[in-house]
Amino acid sequence: MGTAVLYEAEVVVSKPLAGKVALVTGSSRGIGRAIAMELGERGAIVAINFRTGQSGAEEARDRIRDAGGESRIFQGDVANRIEARKIVSDVLDQYRQLDILVNNAGITRDRSIRKMTDDDWLDVIDTNLHGTYYCTSAAVPSMIERKFGRIVNIASFVGQAGNFGQANYAASKGGIIAFTKVLALELAKYNITANVVAPGFTATDMLGTVPPEILEQIKGKIPMRRLAEPIEIAKAVAFLVCDGAHITGQQINVNGGIYM
Repeated sequence: MGTAVLYEAEVVVSKPLAGKVALVTGSSRGIGRAIAMELGERGAIVAINFRTGQSGAEEARDRIRDAGGESRIFQGDVANRIEARKIVSDVLDQYRQLDILVNNAGITRDRSIRKMTDDDWLDVIDTNLHGTYYCTSAAVPSMIERKFGRIVNIASFVGQAGNFGQANYAASKGGIIAFTKVLALELAKYNITANVVAPGFTATDMLGTVPPEILEQIKGKIPMRRLAEPIEIAKAVAFLVCDGAHITGQQINVNGGIYM
């Protein structure tokens, strides 16, 4: 009897998200993919979202399934309010619940303000900020009904400190931080938390085109002298989702000390 109880306790500890459904936007690669994998490893049913990276989405789904988890793909562009809300409604139609929303999908269109076009500005704001709003507003009613929800929005240290050539990106990520604080205030009474994870420079495709000499300069500005790994961002998200029941309206900075 004691052994059986111990075994059951171990299962609960190793799979704290068993029975929970998580949607991670932009999860076919990079940080989003790492988050999806980490939540799946902790027992969540994971809805993978992508706009154009189908092969990456399928690989992420298959890896979660191969590890014994459940995962499905939901294609759509979060910058489009109709598609964004359909992603959420499709997840709800499939699983009848949505417990965890990670708004990760994001893009960059870097130019100095003198050279930035209206399209550069709007593309980034539409995806990063408007997409976060569209998905959240679609997910919240179900969370309120179930009296449970964990919302984690992926921002950036750029939204806190600024960065040359990224006025659009900084504005979108700063807006996400402010938006999250309001969510936390409005939703706390429904047992829904809303928090931000703000990465610094991270080893993803976004930095893949940066020349090596510039990359070394970037690392030189980081007190820990290295880029973050996507899994390090994912573990911060998992902490908030698994152990952050009394944490809301906060920012966890995973940036190696580049912004304090």
